[in-house]
Amino acid sequence: MRKLAETIKRVGLFANPEKVSSRSVVQKAAALIRKNGRVALCTEETATLCKLDLATCATVATLGRQVDLLLIFGGDGTVLRAARDLAGTPTPIVGIKVGGLGFLTAGGARELPETLEQIWQGEFAIESRPLIGARCRASGHNIVRHALNDFVISRGAASRLIQLDVVIDGETLTRYRCDGLIVSSPTGSTAYSLAAGGAIVSPAAEVFTLTPICPHTLSNRSVIVRLDSTIKVKVVSEKIETFLTADGQVQTALATGAVVTICRSKETVRLVRLKGSSFFETLRAKLNWSGSNV
Repeated sequence: MRKLAETIKRVGLFANPEKVSSRSVVQKAAALIRKNGRVALCTEETATLCKLDLATCATVATLGRQVDLLLIFGGDGTVLRAARDLAGTPTPIVGIKVGGLGFLTAGGARELPETLEQIWQGEFAIESRPLIGARCRASGHNIVRHALNDFVISRGAASRLIQLDVVIDGETLTRYRCDGLIVSSPTGSTAYSLAAGGAIVSPAAEVFTLTPICPHTLSNRSVIVRLDSTIKVKVVSEKIETFLTADGQVQTALATGAVVTICRSKETVRLVRLKGSSFFETLRAKLNWSGSNV
């Protein structure tokens, strides 16, 4: 990646606007970028939060189109937000962890100088992660959503099970009676799906994971299907608030009879992975796995 590193002239900075704690590390990043002879830009929100005197863009999507590399400061939630906004943009993104587990981040705030030096030296790889898409009709409108991790169809505040009919590539899977259903991408297998008992999936595996949340039938377990499958989920239950949520952040109310169609998106997100790091290494570190070495 040495040649690619040499093409990085303009670097974007985007910080979670709710994390004031990221101010010092973003300021440090801007100084390191300038010291290396490159140009730093940021979003207007980030400039205000971190008191930066840099050229700005109104949104992270606009910023992504103006730079050769984008640094995102926060946790996985911040990376997810940016990933949806950047859908289809070829700019690689680097997550810098400021709190949280950071499955999607390349390094922590304390390792920022080392992380940037590795990038300047070309000691990194770029992983293309697929987005997944959902479409449905809600409140009289056609709704289209993108997600990097998952879509969740779940009940509202009422403590009652909802009923969801699931059809995969035209074939009926089952009717779930549950608190909700998680449809996860490979990237999202370590998020809500994992907490609900779903399998851990390598990002390189092109599959969906369907994981029911607190299913009434104990034999209901995660189901894994091809990523090029078309999944249709119909809301059967009546008089129970039901919602579609993308990456735990964007919510849409669903009526009885609503059908959510989920499939692989044509868009991808490009994540930077530093040399020497791996998905399995991240699992061992983040999940505190221990045991004998084979």
